[in-house]
Amino acid sequence: MDYCEREQEGKRLHDPLISGKKAERCVWVPGPVIVGAGPSGLAAAACLKEKGVASVILERSNCIASLWQLNTYDRLRLHLPKQFCELPLMGFPSNFPTYPTKQQFIRYLESYAEHFAIQPRFNEAVKEAEFDSSLGFWRVKTTTATEFVCRWVIVATGENAEAVVPEIEGTGEFGGTIKHTSLYKSGGEFKGKKVLVVGCGNSGMEVCLDLCNHNATPSLVVRDTVHILPREMLGKSTFGLSMWLLKWLPIQLVDRLLLIVSWLMLGNTSRFGLDRPPLGPLQLKNLSGKTPVLDVGTLAKIKSGDIMIRPGIKRLRRHTVEFVDGRIENFDAIIFATGYKSNVPYWLKEGDMFSKEDGYPKRPFPNGWKGENGLYAVGFTKRGLLGASMDAKNIAEDIERCWKAEAKHSTFSLSLLPQSVS
Repeated sequence: MDYCEREQEGKRLHDPLISGKKAERCVWVPGPVIVGAGPSGLAAAACLKEKGVASVILERSNCIASLWQLNTYDRLRLHLPKQFCELPLMGFPSNFPTYPTKQQFIRYLESYAEHFAIQPRFNEAVKEAEFDSSLGFWRVKTTTATEFVCRWVIVATGENAEAVVPEIEGTGEFGGTIKHTSLYKSGGEFKGKKVLVVGCGNSGMEVCLDLCNHNATPSLVVRDTVHILPREMLGKSTFGLSMWLLKWLPIQLVDRLLLIVSWLMLGNTSRFGLDRPPLGPLQLKNLSGKTPVLDVGTLAKIKSGDIMIRPGIKRLRRHTVEFVDGRIENFDAIIFATGYKSNVPYWLKEGDMFSKEDGYPKRPFPNGWKGENGLYAVGFTKRGLLGASMDAKNIAEDIERCWKAEAKHSTFSLSLLPQSVS
């Protein structure tokens, strides 16, 4: 069955007047369906549009970049310089600072969507997507009782689709405020309170600093080793300097240089309960995806004793935390800075491209963007917006080739039809 016949068969099967089905409303999409209207989904749509390929974006929330707009704290800034965070085909405004604020980044994304006339279908959560091998198309079903039928599906739900909240014994007994950083906005609501922050990544560190600035008393649970680097060193951003050095030097040597400069600037962090991993920060990032912390002032508060370091939690009691070292301490609130996870295994019905365990592509970067039967992934590289942009460009080029080939085939098929005589 060639492409034209498959398309007609798909339309026929999903036309309730023909098939007799009353079930879901069916929508035929000639181009790709993109699941997720975050930065990754927007980048994919823009790159496709530049190639002349129209797409449909399905977004479960009521806005673009819902994680940024609805689930981030007020003081958040981009942790990397703006030139490493811009999406394809459109840079940041020149008057934006090196590290744009949350509000500035959202404005940039809204301008990006407007510039490329990207109009997602909001409040359209995908509950199931599956390839119909008999038809040769994808069936994407949403919670609005709509089924989208398409040739290509681009998964852009990202690495941060669902908050991760650990199960801790006694959580129900605690009685105080317990929330994930996805629900944290400002330390203002915790003024004068003792707050335990669980998780020592960039978010956990920054939330602790924010709490200090709002006259709360934070403690930070550090359960593992962590690399802390200055956000800038030798007059350049640490990330930018690293990328430049990697052009000339092996990664092990770059790691060694980063750690020497960090030690000179920050001192020995293990003195404060922040032990470094045996692997260097860049090697660790490559192997595990674990990002080093770029310090924006939190370490000074730890050194001064304004932020106390605590080990893992054993259990909770009423307004009380028992730690694994036997210490028992009272707290008014607990904030989990324990990250996010992919939600792909919950709705994508396929077993080859994505891992059922973590919801990431099985093939490592830079080859995880393409699967079988027209399935793609954007923004699962563990390399932030830079990785998402690389994925978006690759996907657009690949789909453009298929698009042109199938369009050419369709034109050829039509040319074989009998011509009417005037």
